[in-house]
Order: sequence, then structure tokens, then C-alpha cells
Amino acid sequence: MSVITISRGSFSGGKHLAECLAKRLGYRCVDRDVIVEKAAASGVSQKELRDAIQKPPTFLERFTHKKYLYLTLIQAALTEEMRTGKAVYHGNAGHLLLSGGAPIVRTRIIAPMSYRIKMARTRLRLSEPEAIEYIDQMDQDRRKWTQYLYGVDWSDPALYDVVLNLEYITIPEACETISTLVKSQASHEFGPDCQAVMDNLALASRVRAKLALEPETSHLEFEVSADGGSVRLHGKLSSMDLMPAVERIALAVPGVKEVNLEEVAPMPEV
Repeated sequence: MSVITISRGSFSGGKHLAECLAKRLGYRCVDRDVIVEKAAASGVSQKELRDAIQKPPTFLERFTHKKYLYLTLIQAALTEEMRTGKAVYHGNAGHLLLSGGAPIVRTRIIAPMSYRIKMARTRLRLSEPEAIEYIDQMDQDRRKWTQYLYGVDWSDPALYDVVLNLEYITIPEACETISTLVKSQASHEFGPDCQAVMDNLALASRVRAKLALEPETSHLEFEVSADGGSVRLHGKLSSMDLMPAVERIALAVPGVKEVNLEEVAPMPEV
């Protein structure tokens, strides 16, 4: 019951590959819009959520808290959706947002520019120069986004288990290659240990999202890890008087049994 993530440039065939894999393996096919819709259920704008996972921040936005909030909600929605396995996700940086979870099949698909231009012109009704400009801008934004948030090059093959080029193979052939890998690799099966890891990641993400949404703690940023029902927080507080609120809010998340705040400290004085 693996989880498969598909990373791709715009109009590189990622959606078609995801649909083929889901049908062949009997998995759910999940795209970015599904995750954005679930994340927006907390009351935030779907448009702003999409921008948060598509566009790199401007210079001024790097000094705001909003990006943290949106990505926290996206990660919580994605980990919850992927938690039980048997799913294919095609969306921006799924393999990075799920980092720390159970083993996933991290796939990257690339395609010749001629293929991408043709797809863009057909779907968006663009001229060839407009299609080229659109694709170049999207690729540049994704590269800047992953570099800013994760310090990695989005196109680095070391980030993936499988990289397939559609120059000489078809989508069905790529689908067969990946599905064969998934079926033959026991390391990607969702046994009890893998399920526990995914449950921990989902719980930690829920706690992080809850803290980001509550008025008392919405201005704070935390790293959160979970082990069973035990949750550990790492971060800075604007006032140590907030410690009881942080603990109370985290404990209110279903599944949390205890909260460790040993790595929560006051912000340094300016």
C-alpha cells in the first residue's frame, strides 16, 4: 500500500501518469486542488493557499508569517490524506512535504520542451512564444520555491527514486515501470511500522496546524514531532506566559496524550 508522489514541470504528463498509476494499482489519485480544498476548510483563502505552494515569496513576504501558516495547513491536509497509503499524489513538492513519513516512491517525470509546448498550447490556447514563456516562468517559480523553503534544487535527481523522461517512452510505459517497482519493493509496503510513522507525521502536522490557527498562538512558529501520543515542540515564544496556552492547545488535538515543551524557549531580546 505505497504512497507515490509525482513531481513534474508544467505540462510534462504528470497528471496522466498519476491517473494511469491509480487505475493500474487500485490507488486513490490525489491532486493539489483536493489538498487545497481540505486545507481551506479551516477558513483560509483557497487562492492564497494555491499561491503559497506555487509561487516563491517576494522579498517582503520572506519576512511575514503568512507563508508558514499556509504551508502548515497544506502539509497537515496532505499527510492526513496520504496517511493510510494506497495513494498517488501529483502536486508541487509532495515528496518534500511528506518528508519524515514512511517510505514513499518519489517519482519525477520530465518531458521534451516540444511535448510541453504542445500540451500548453492545447490546454491554454496559447501561441508558441506564449507557451514557452509560461512554462519557463512556472519552472523558475518552482525552483525558487523549493530552494527558499527546503534549500534544495527541485530538479536534483538525488531527491527522487525514479526519474523518467518521456522523450522516448510513453505514459503507459512509464506507468508500467513505476507500478512494477511498487509491486516488487517490499520496502515501500505499509506494514505496521510504516503505518506508525505516517500516523506520527499526521499527528505532528495536526498539532502544528492547530497552533497556527488558534488566536493565542497564531503568531508563533514551531517544529513538531510525534511518537505515539507523545508530542514534542521546538520553537520560540514571544512571552513565556504563553507556555500554558501552547500546552493546552496541543493537548486538545485528538490523539495527543502528552506534550513535551523542553525545547520551547523565549525569543531573544532585541
